[in-house]
Amino acid sequence: MVPFAGWEMPVQYSGIVEEHKTVRQTVGVFDISHMGQIIVGGKGAEAFLNRVLTNNIAKLQPGEGQYTMLLNERGGVIDDLIAYRTSEREFFLVVNASRIDADWAQIESQLTEDDDVLMANASDFTAGLAIQGPKAREVAAAVFGGEDSYPAHNAILVTMTENGPMWLCGTGYTGEEGFEFFMPAETAVSWFRKIVEAVKAAGGMPCGLGARDTLRLEMGYPLNGNDLSEERTPLQAGLGFFVDLEKSGFVGREALVAQKAAGLPDKLAVFRMTGAAPPPRPHYPVAFGGEIVGEVCSGSQAPSLGGGIGMAYLPTDAVKPGNTIEIEIRGRRFPAEIVKKPFYRKPAA
Repeated sequence: MVPFAGWEMPVQYSGIVEEHKTVRQTVGVFDISHMGQIIVGGKGAEAFLNRVLTNNIAKLQPGEGQYTMLLNERGGVIDDLIAYRTSEREFFLVVNASRIDADWAQIESQLTEDDDVLMANASDFTAGLAIQGPKAREVAAAVFGGEDSYPAHNAILVTMTENGPMWLCGTGYTGEEGFEFFMPAETAVSWFRKIVEAVKAAGGMPCGLGARDTLRLEMGYPLNGNDLSEERTPLQAGLGFFVDLEKSGFVGREALVAQKAAGLPDKLAVFRMTGAAPPPRPHYPVAFGGEIVGEVCSGSQAPSLGGGIGMAYLPTDAVKPGNTIEIEIRGRRFPAEIVKKPFYRKPAA
């Protein structure tokens, strides 16, 4: 157990590598109760969120979700999040644990007297579990029953209970099939026990933060605070696909337009160690052409690949796939190669 964003969180239950491989091969369940949930509703909710978030939320039909970002005026990433449309006038935002207060403050600061919008921070009253892996459907069927209870990819199902709403979301952070399940906090223990029982019956196990980190890194998914920060833009992070620059007026847009015109100062690159080497870790120096040009943001051993992988912001001339860089580890430099995302691809069936 370790402290994380004000929570005591499990790093591992039985072992990071074992848990990682279980999610790739069968199924695992993660406690994600630390994640935040913000509800935005009202007649003006769609227009308001389109002023606040980078993606075009007007494209969502009720029951659909999208990856998006919350920026500051400089275009820096305050948070990356998932926004779901639960009805014509209501949206459910799942935000990072360490950014709940910052997100709330930024979103609230954009409200005007003319906005017909109500906001609620449900984070303290909501718990969450992520069920991830090829047998996630089997777990859902055992716990909830029927295909109708399994959310499609990037979709959300909302159920009202006597304890309050429950949300089933067809997303995850591992690259595997699966879903996230948010429920009233007072019901979390009983749900966790039911789901762990179903996961074990399917050949899986509970998993901790360690496996969650290695799984997301193999997919090249960024981690807020490591790979995303208020000092760099989504364009530098390679997340321009989730920014709708055709949409006018959202916070940070002008800064992004100016940066795109001027050219990026650096870009988030993904690399793989090419020889025998210790695993790369955050803040290890990165050299290109013999000169230190950056540092590792995220780095680890990749259990599915059998070698070290990582991400780093590097000058744009260094980020071409096939380029050789060096990672400085305890005074020695080890070779690595710039590659394309994701590191891990599912084997052909």
